[in-house]
Amino acid sequence: LRLPSFSLVPKDDNSLLLINSGMAPMKKYFTGEITPPKKRVTTCQKCIRTPDIERVGITARHGTFFEMLGNFSFGDYFKHEATAWAWEFFTKVLEIPEEKLYVSVYEKDDEAYKIWTEEIGVDPSHMVHLGKEDNFWEHGSGPCGPCSEIYYDRGEKYGCGKPECEVGCDCDRYMEIWNNVFTQFDGDGKGNYEELETKNIDTGMGLERLASVVQDVDSIFDVDTIFALRSKVCELANVEYKKDENKDISIRLITDHIRSATFMISDGIMPSNEGRGYVLRRLIRRAARHGRLLGIEGKFLAKLCETVIEGSKDGYPELEEKKDFILKVLTQEEEKFNKTIDQGLAILEDMEKDMQAKGETV
Repeated sequence: LRLPSFSLVPKDDNSLLLINSGMAPMKKYFTGEITPPKKRVTTCQKCIRTPDIERVGITARHGTFFEMLGNFSFGDYFKHEATAWAWEFFTKVLEIPEEKLYVSVYEKDDEAYKIWTEEIGVDPSHMVHLGKEDNFWEHGSGPCGPCSEIYYDRGEKYGCGKPECEVGCDCDRYMEIWNNVFTQFDGDGKGNYEELETKNIDTGMGLERLASVVQDVDSIFDVDTIFALRSKVCELANVEYKKDENKDISIRLITDHIRSATFMISDGIMPSNEGRGYVLRRLIRRAARHGRLLGIEGKFLAKLCETVIEGSKDGYPELEEKKDFILKVLTQEEEKFNKTIDQGLAILEDMEKDMQAKGETV
């Protein structure tokens, strides 16, 4: 069953400010609290993650907004099927060469290792065992389990050059593009695990990451839909991408943040000074500030928002339906912030004049 994306605002879940993964809105299907509409479900889920907000713009792969493709089994298929289908999708459907793919398994999950090497036929030299931090999925108590990830080797030019560079390295060479979570335990949050009667599958694959591999581009900011938005930022700022690293950081940051803000407002989130409203306000203000750093004069966020809606309205018709409202909220927030900046600059100018009159320089 293909379900539409759930809202970014979690329903009956106080543990999250914003939906941050494909499985997050379906937690109660996994725990059995609610019966899922079907035992096999697939979604393309809009997600917001801000723990890495300070990295956005600086790296090629960090963003606050992304779309997560996922397929889910609630007590239906399990490890054998999920691994076979993942491999078939990459090697047969997308026709990615096997030698470019690496697979990680949880260090204690011998069953998954055997399936990959003996049933699927993955060369053991392309298999990696990783510890709990990387390959065991759990959040507090509740359903949890080992996971198995597929990585794409983007080649030496993206690597860090260290001899020990391999899957799991922080550099941009090995990009994780698929995560198979085998939800087979119920954990008490204290390290004790019991086998679940009905085992589940939760898989996730970031659409932007997959697109950057298939389209063979340097980063998520170069894939076709995001490229159109990035070009619009450059046009408004009258700057060329890849000419000045500091300007590139601002271009990427604005490109990412305006996507997040547009989708958040379309789901009814309003800028405020607390909770998810503050996340939205912070994203809008960061984008507006970086617009000034690029030399963009006057309000510009609503213009960029139109490009976001144009590129995503087919998949998310709510963007087009709420277009006028989204533009209005963005414009009002940008005006408010511009006034704050102008007042601050005026105060600073007065202080500078006052100091110059006294002959002070610090």
